[in-house]
Amino acid sequence: MQKDAHLLDYLAVRRSIPAFQMRDPGPSKSELEEILRLASRVPDHGKLAPWRFVVYRGEERVRIGEELLKLRLEVEPNLSDELIEVERTRFTRAPAVVAVVSTAAPHFKIPEWEQLMSAGALCLNLLIAANAHGYVSNWLTEWFAFDARAYPLLGVKPGEKVAGFIHIGSSDFPPVERPRPDLGEIVSWVGGSDA
Repeated sequence: MQKDAHLLDYLAVRRSIPAFQMRDPGPSKSELEEILRLASRVPDHGKLAPWRFVVYRGEERVRIGEELLKLRLEVEPNLSDELIEVERTRFTRAPAVVAVVSTAAPHFKIPEWEQLMSAGALCLNLLIAANAHGYVSNWLTEWFAFDARAYPLLGVKPGEKVAGFIHIGSSDFPPVERPRPDLGEIVSWVGGSDA
């Protein structure tokens, strides 16, 4: 392979945009299909494809928000008006939301941990593929990713887990850089003598 200057430039500035800063337009169905096709090109030991996508678009996002609000009010009946609106708009902040669902399961050869990490790689690839198509994106989980009561509503089957909800859309907000870890604090070198 040769060095890809465009890809290096992209990776040097890759940044998520908060979902609440997103707006229309979002990707069309054909664009989403291409984004998902590209995203699925991830490391996958054993070629198990231990994950799948659920795509939420259109008015269905409004209904899901109303149902999530009901679930939240069951455990927290005294939510403020502001938090009620947050719950109601969980799936309408971006024009498209894609759930990455892990279907990892015990396997005679492939550790479940590796299957879960493949779903995490899928989430990142989905962000990158959306960006490559000119859209902004954000990887969120939120409380309902861990609440099995919400799974039937979200199309998540028993035994599956949500790796993340990828929000995809457009934005007028410029990406703002955030502090990144210092390599000296997160890298350990083992072997090698080059300076």
